Amino acid sequence: MSIKMRLKHIIKTFLPVEIDEDKIVIDIPKDKRNGDYSSNIAFLLTSVLKKSPMEIANEIKDSIKDEIIDKIEVASPGFINFYLSNKFLLDNIKVILSEDKNYGKNNFGAGERVNIEYVSANPTGTLHIGHGRGAVYGDNLSRLMSFSGYDVTREYYINDAGNQMNNLGLSIKERYKEKCGKAYEIPENGYHGKELIPIADKLYKIYGDGKLDEDVEFFKKEGLDILLNNIKKDLDKFRVNFDVFTSEQSLYDRGLVDTVLTKLQRSGKCYIDEDALWLRTTDLYDEKDRVLIKSDGNYTYLLPDIAYHEDKLNRGYDRLIDVLGSDHHGYINRLKSSIDILGYDSSKIDIRILQMVRLLRGGEEVKLSKRTGKTITLNELIEEVGINASRYFFASKGLDTQMDFDLDLAVKNSNENPVYYIEYANARISSIIRKNKSQITEEFSTTFSERAYIIMKKLAEFEDIVISAASKGIPHLVANYLYELASLFHSYYASEKVVTDDEVYTRERITFLKAIKVVMNNASNMIGIILREEM
Repeated sequence: MSIKMRLKHIIKTFLPVEIDEDKIVIDIPKDKRNGDYSSNIAFLLTSVLKKSPMEIANEIKDSIKDEIIDKIEVASPGFINFYLSNKFLLDNIKVILSEDKNYGKNNFGAGERVNIEYVSANPTGTLHIGHGRGAVYGDNLSRLMSFSGYDVTREYYINDAGNQMNNLGLSIKERYKEKCGKAYEIPENGYHGKELIPIADKLYKIYGDGKLDEDVEFFKKEGLDILLNNIKKDLDKFRVNFDVFTSEQSLYDRGLVDTVLTKLQRSGKCYIDEDALWLRTTDLYDEKDRVLIKSDGNYTYLLPDIAYHEDKLNRGYDRLIDVLGSDHHGYINRLKSSIDILGYDSSKIDIRILQMVRLLRGGEEVKLSKRTGKTITLNELIEEVGINASRYFFASKGLDTQMDFDLDLAVKNSNENPVYYIEYANARISSIIRKNKSQITEEFSTTFSERAYIIMKKLAEFEDIVISAASKGIPHLVANYLYELASLFHSYYASEKVVTDDEVYTRERITFLKAIKVVMNNASNMIGIILREEM
């Protein structure tokens, strides 16, 4: 049980009235003079108990007794401040080493079924840095929620239907004709970049000029398979994986799009205007109505998207989380309105919008790839700064903030680079452990410093950090926690000896360091980083 949950339970047990445990708020004060943890519960009880917050806080303080608490203080105008006992903090070291990779794991999600859809890049090219940010967020959130007891499905939606795919097929066919030495012409609405040339090369290597008479469907399918496979390889390299790949075309093939269209028409919320079919989404949350079928008879992208979300809801998920690009703000209300019109609960849909990424080199924005003259790809970023740095920098900022990615900083071998700083802490601990084969101790008899106890308190916070990051959808809490823990270790190591001639002292410090290493690596795993053992 996390510290916050345990303190909530303790407070509830000693309260003079019945109260929902979820209403008890526990905070970690920034100023440690206000305790290791603090609660404002006394303020919530004033109207019930007809007493001042100070009176209530002192009554609660006098009634609570628990082994994890060293002392309790009441601060005006009624805050209750808790200080953890040193014995509990030392005992927690043994818990960390015992639970090892499971330390911090919890059941906060209680099996809630959650579908997280992220990346879902159009399979018409390569992944760029914006996709990288969405990939890191979705993957980190999936890791954290799974670690916190949610039943998580990671999903990628393949946009493989519509005109863009026809244009892709036509473009690949023309590139194939070029490879075969025939006259070719890329369609005006086609893909004119050089990204499709390797696909034509591959088809020519397999078939020679034997596919010149094939129709566009062949080239569309071949191109989709190759491009999607390349996307999967890039994501796998980036330590991002999925449980489910859902094809947009499959929604049409299974009749789900037409079924949804019929339902919407029967809802009484559709109307014809200028030969187009509209959905009256303004009856709910939208600022304007939306077209479902254009005047030329083609479906808009909204219609299959509605069918896709109905399909996910029908699979039994309690919550759907969509991670979308910054140009999708207007998408939220139209989708939720449509889902409600179908008779579902749109509050189950949680759409997260990621903001733009600016790459900086020498303080100047980098917009284009030197290699292609186009947007910098995810692979190019990984090649330049590495997977750990790419993932950490993306993970360290909240999704709703525009971020600057400093390429110079990401490759610096100095403490200015947060990734280097974190990895150096882990490597330093690993080196000390390798050189000192001391067995871990079960008892602590020597005196630890205040710096050491500060680290122990930080280790004890880990489960609460995981729960907050998972339940609130803010994985950057873990990235920041990891940096803070590394910083505390570096400060501790710089000021105190870990290895001395005193065998007992040394064994206890090595045990302590092993606990720090466990938590550092567990936190790293939550954000997809594999820390180096040597530097």
